[in-house]
Amino acid sequence: MTIRIVRESIKREELLRIASEEFGDFVKAVVDIERGIMAVGGELHADAEVVLTEKEGSKRENIWGINIYPKKSENEWIEFDSMINLKPHYGNRSRDVESPQIKEKIKNIVKKLIVD
Repeated sequence: MTIRIVRESIKREELLRIASEEFGDFVKAVVDIERGIMAVGGELHADAEVVLTEKEGSKRENIWGINIYPKKSENEWIEFDSMINLKPHYGNRSRDVESPQIKEKIKNIVKKLIVD
């Protein structure tokens, strides 16, 4: 399972292709809210987290794991659930993204990077 770094917009149909090769109806993604980029694909969010930190210089406090369901509508296609979101030191004590502000940043980045 290849992990792809997304800096420029990609089509939703590309995500559908990635989903069909991996989990069927969703794609794992890790979003860097500071840099406005994300890594998509791979078996675990942790794998994409490593790619962003080691290859892109992302900082752990700025990266958040999500699942994207490309067949769903924009207001319900992001699932904020990942083990990498457990960041008690940064105030996030669950697999969910607890901060509404961070959730909004993630949504805006995903909306900018994934187009129809």
